[in-house]
Amino acid sequence: MARQLFTGAEVFDGRRLGPGSVLVEDGRIAAILPAGARAPGAEPVPLDGGILAPGFVDLQLNGGDGIMFNDDPSVATLERMARAHAGLGALMILPTLITDTPEQTRVAIEAVVSAVAAGVPGIAGLHLEGPHLSLARKGAHDPALIRPMRPDDLAALVSAARRLPRLMVTLAPESASPQDIAALTAAGAIVSLGHTDASLAAASAAADAGARVVTHLFNAMSPLGNREPGLVGAGLSRGTLDCGLIADGFHVHPATMALALAAKVGPGEIFLVSDAMAPAGSAISAFRLNGREILCRDGRLTLADGTLAGADLDLARALRVMTREVGIALDRALAMATRIPARVIGLAGQAGSLAPGRAADMIHLSASVHLKAVWRNGRAVPLSPTRGG
Repeated sequence: MARQLFTGAEVFDGRRLGPGSVLVEDGRIAAILPAGARAPGAEPVPLDGGILAPGFVDLQLNGGDGIMFNDDPSVATLERMARAHAGLGALMILPTLITDTPEQTRVAIEAVVSAVAAGVPGIAGLHLEGPHLSLARKGAHDPALIRPMRPDDLAALVSAARRLPRLMVTLAPESASPQDIAALTAAGAIVSLGHTDASLAAASAAADAGARVVTHLFNAMSPLGNREPGLVGAGLSRGTLDCGLIADGFHVHPATMALALAAKVGPGEIFLVSDAMAPAGSAISAFRLNGREILCRDGRLTLADGTLAGADLDLARALRVMTREVGIALDRALAMATRIPARVIGLAGQAGSLAPGRAADMIHLSASVHLKAVWRNGRAVPLSPTRGG
């Protein structure tokens, strides 16, 4: 591949946003140069303003291209999902299996193991959201499949964590003991707390045992109370916990998101997730989840009773919500979709930032923060259909 010089846009390298150019050689970043710099022999790639940034890193997405991972947990499904989300700018993803049977969970684990071995681009590992959740905070998960963690469940998850490059497990402290969490953490799993009515004390005990992420902060958990802060309070007040956030403006009010960002105690940070379902990267208006119809209405995905069922969201739109409605600076919002989630899953040296030696996995956003182009290893990736404003 020839040398390429990407010019004409501001550059976000993962931390800073400012004038610059990016020199790419053989699909890898060779240098980040001043704006207007020359690179003899490099093919110019002119960009008409906007922002050149690292590809998004999405740690929670359940489907795409019109299909759900639960419906067919296979390498072919993973390839379709990865391709659809790459076309939405997410070049590194954790495909997510929602609460399902032990057999379907086993099949999903094997599919991701096989996809990684086959080199399917963009598959960073697996996120298992359930089945060890709280029935009281089930959300759209099938209550018939939710259960406490048993010894055989723990053994299967420990084995999966050792075979997969990354395994995130969302569980509720009510359904898994601190000893279970410690065993998962020791095996290399990233334990995330969610779908829970846990008290601050119970959430803190889970964090002390090794849990280090909160799944979709505020959603499917008891609200922050004046006498009982719950998981929301733990997520915001404990520096060891990073928190995922669905920034579509429906799951969490923009004012609440702004308060959470102001309150979060570091070094743990808040990052963006899409929680995308089958409609992502497609034009479908309905699909089925565990036999129940999910409807796409005015940018929301809901069951017939109005319960939110994932999100009709891509991360470029989440950035627009964060900058326009929440009111944070664009560089901070970009970090929440790139550098921070990459760090959360141990990919800080491989994804989420632009630096010499890294793969040229990049996106071009317009000044209005709409996706204009995507490159993987310096090669253009076809854009997927987008939904919403």
